[in-house]
Amino acid sequence: MNREGSLEAPTRHPIAWKSADYYDEAACEKELERIFDICHGCRRCVSLCHSFPTLFDLVDATADGEVHGVDKKDFWKVVDQCYLCDLCYMTKCPYVPPHPWNLDFPHTMLRAKAIKFKQGGVSSGEQFLASTDVHGKFAGIPVVVQAANAINRTKPARKLLDKALHVHPDAWLPELATSRFRWSAKKQGAATLVKDGNRTPGKVAIFSTCYVNYNEPGIGHDLIKLLEHNEIPYTIVEKEQCCGMPKLELGDLDEVARHKEANIPVLARYAKDGYAILTAVPSCTLMFKQELPLMFPECADTQAVKEAMFDPFEYLVARHRDGLLKTDFKHDLGKVSYHIPCHGRVQNIGRKTEEMLKLIGQTVTVQLNTVERCSGHAGTYGVKTPTHKIAMKIGKPVFKAMAKDQPDYISSDCALAGHHIAQGMQVNELPAAALQHPLSLVRKAYGL
Repeated sequence: MNREGSLEAPTRHPIAWKSADYYDEAACEKELERIFDICHGCRRCVSLCHSFPTLFDLVDATADGEVHGVDKKDFWKVVDQCYLCDLCYMTKCPYVPPHPWNLDFPHTMLRAKAIKFKQGGVSSGEQFLASTDVHGKFAGIPVVVQAANAINRTKPARKLLDKALHVHPDAWLPELATSRFRWSAKKQGAATLVKDGNRTPGKVAIFSTCYVNYNEPGIGHDLIKLLEHNEIPYTIVEKEQCCGMPKLELGDLDEVARHKEANIPVLARYAKDGYAILTAVPSCTLMFKQELPLMFPECADTQAVKEAMFDPFEYLVARHRDGLLKTDFKHDLGKVSYHIPCHGRVQNIGRKTEEMLKLIGQTVTVQLNTVERCSGHAGTYGVKTPTHKIAMKIGKPVFKAMAKDQPDYISSDCALAGHHIAQGMQVNELPAAALQHPLSLVRKAYGL
């Protein structure tokens, strides 16, 4: 007899994406029906994203209120609303492995997305939006950057973008940087003495990420300043491509594998040489910590990179516990509303950024308001025309919570979520606050 819920920690099975059975549509629909039936009977996840309200509305509209009455074609409406945040798996579902019901909603959605992609069901516009290395190539090119950014701010251009790529005219879009992070950052830090701690390697390899490299290099420069101030030797990884998360969200697993083949051999050399590998974008960190290791469980290099990969604040807090982090903070931060992004939570490392901000608050003034809920942005989901308004609706409770006590700063480890929150606060006529990445706040607190 199966018991209600599970007391054990969630475990993940490898993703069998190389198997021909993985792409069997009938078998996938059978598994979708099994999982949807369990979800319908539970409904704990109704507040997480739009997948679950979509599913429950479909079920409730049937003659007998059961999943078997839902047209199989409508299953794909549920799949399309899943942006693989993983929160249902990590925080809500009582039936995840090792429970006998073996329910993995996000990775079942991933399987369905992979089938849809194989069948040509993903538009060229969606594929282009997920090709960060392609449109990022314009970053840093004089005149081109200024022209592209200016055009993206005009209504006629945004209407054309909507028509061509189905990007909502009102959605916030990142601007291209005038100078890429990998072009402007020093490849090696000034510190040379490696001080290993019990919890932390004493040297760092920085994986820039597409977003930091092409859109907000200041985040990467602030990370460097923190490492330099704490006399931690660093190096920028020799070369890199997109981590593959945008392609994973589309179900383009072959392209994910191509990115893996470009990145993992490079990163594995740093891992084997004793570096901590840091990325300043939670989705990229999660890709190397979870998704790639589950897609390539037999690859020793992928597993080595997984073990060496750190969220920046996971590293800094562990560095403090090793007694190797400076706490000479000089400047008050005032009121800070901090948002924990989904892909930060899924790393299962605890509230490390919050811990760091509280540590700063022991020396200077920090009045912290932490918000732990999905902002609704979820990569390209928040900018696409069919889902932008839904993303804004999902994020509304976060926008309100972030505006509490009229903060001086709003902040999120996910820069995309941060901008989405700032836009949501403006649209909902909530008090404005300066948007700063948490790494930038720590740099300010140090007085750097």
